[in-house]
Amino acid sequence: MSTNNKQGGDWKSISGLPLKQFYSEHDIPQAYRERLRADPGEPPFHRGAHPTGYRTKAWRIFQLSGFGKPEDENERIRFLLEQGETGFIMEHDRNTGDHCYNVDHPDVVARREDVGLTGAVMQSVRDIDICMKDLPLETSYGHAGGAVVQHAPFALAGYWTVARQRGVDLARLPGTGQSDFFLTYLGCVTKQQVPTAAGLRFNADIMEFCNEHLPRWVPVSIAGYNGADTGLNAYQELGALFANAVEYLEEIKRRGTMPLEAAARACGGVNFRASMDLFEEASKMRAARLMWQQLLQQRYGITNPKVANLRIHCVTAGSRMTYQQPLNNIVRGTVMALAAALGGVQSLGVSGYDEALSIPSEHAHQMSVRIQQILQQETNIQAVTDPLGGSYYVETLTAELVERAWVFFEEIQEQGGFLATLDSGWLHERAAENQSEDFRQQESGEQVIIGVTDHKDDISPFEVDGFMGVDDAYDVALERLHDVRRTRYEAGAHRALKALESVCRSDQNIMPAMMESLEAEVTLGEIGDVYRSVFGDWATPIQT
Repeated sequence: MSTNNKQGGDWKSISGLPLKQFYSEHDIPQAYRERLRADPGEPPFHRGAHPTGYRTKAWRIFQLSGFGKPEDENERIRFLLEQGETGFIMEHDRNTGDHCYNVDHPDVVARREDVGLTGAVMQSVRDIDICMKDLPLETSYGHAGGAVVQHAPFALAGYWTVARQRGVDLARLPGTGQSDFFLTYLGCVTKQQVPTAAGLRFNADIMEFCNEHLPRWVPVSIAGYNGADTGLNAYQELGALFANAVEYLEEIKRRGTMPLEAAARACGGVNFRASMDLFEEASKMRAARLMWQQLLQQRYGITNPKVANLRIHCVTAGSRMTYQQPLNNIVRGTVMALAAALGGVQSLGVSGYDEALSIPSEHAHQMSVRIQQILQQETNIQAVTDPLGGSYYVETLTAELVERAWVFFEEIQEQGGFLATLDSGWLHERAAENQSEDFRQQESGEQVIIGVTDHKDDISPFEVDGFMGVDDAYDVALERLHDVRRTRYEAGAHRALKALESVCRSDQNIMPAMMESLEAEVTLGEIGDVYRSVFGDWATPIQT
């Protein structure tokens, strides 16, 4: 969805970067030209994470999946694995998970019809155990859910507790968490969540715990995706993501509890969005790897290539899927996936073509897997590492994104750092400015969206019904919550919860106490109550 001024002939990328009619070697900045001598797999890694690229290891097909009851989500994950997905992502219900509420909380009761539409309802380790039934934990790369900061300790501890109960050695368990600030502090601000300083503590605690007990687990995944879908453009997404990473590295440096290289490795697996400007998005992935290497070397003196080589998961832009003529979204998903692959990402999820209507249907999910399989197996895209390397246009665009991203990064530092821009609302203002401009361009006709602004007549005989989840998610969740309270060992749950509260009031790592709480069948809402008692609520900067 690149924009262009058809009257004046001034073309720009979707992020507003001016585009020339053609490019030559003279457009590539002199300082950047020296980097072009590097081969893929060599610093600064903009040409690819590995010399052989996808020849020896295809990107991981990694779809977000989840709705309804835990058994519904389990069934969908197993379906995707059967279709060829090579990793799985669990999704928790956001009505309960984002706020750390149980389903009998008044705010959830008031929206009971929405429960289960955005993920499976998981309030205790029993629910998580149902969701993980028969999943290949040791041989598949798993994402435990817990997309937001305050929910992540519960989701991770639940996943790890179930794995340990099944005899899995946590030191051998592969997977990732997310624990992201962008989603609920910037994009979908929740009614109640812990202040940003407490969130930073949680994530640093998770990093330390994984460093000691789960060496194959990626503790946090900074989700630039959620910043981009909120309105940040490509270079702002880059600058904000690495400003977030600096918060983690500085906190670990302050604590002195683990090597800084290990901390960089822990937060060096990130999540970007791929949108419709094919070349800008591919260049963004190349720019991200270059910037990470620069950040670690110049700011922290870290040159270890295993650490400085950024690991990128990418998801195609759900916000670019339209409810008008939804089958057009299959094309959009393919273009966005191609951009990510050309940029050299290590794992990829494609948004369902019906995402603007509902959570993805089984068919939409299958198509998302098929898009990736077709790209991997029918296009010969795997043959060459960094196929765009050396393009005058792509190299110039990559260099410009890097330059502008570092400027935005420094603007964030001048505001006091990434968390300060969330607390003050500064980052929200930047995202809102871009959203307003995006809407203006659509209304003026500068930005064309097929089926929405242009070519609106739809004579297609195909219909998309959308998938609206299951009707009994709330009722089953409430029944299971009552059953946990009635049958668990109450004295043990009470002790674990009191111990967790004590740890939260100290400077100890919260994850051992969180693991004990999940083992004792403490519920999500009870943990949320501890958070609210100890840390209070974040003072949202958004005016209502």
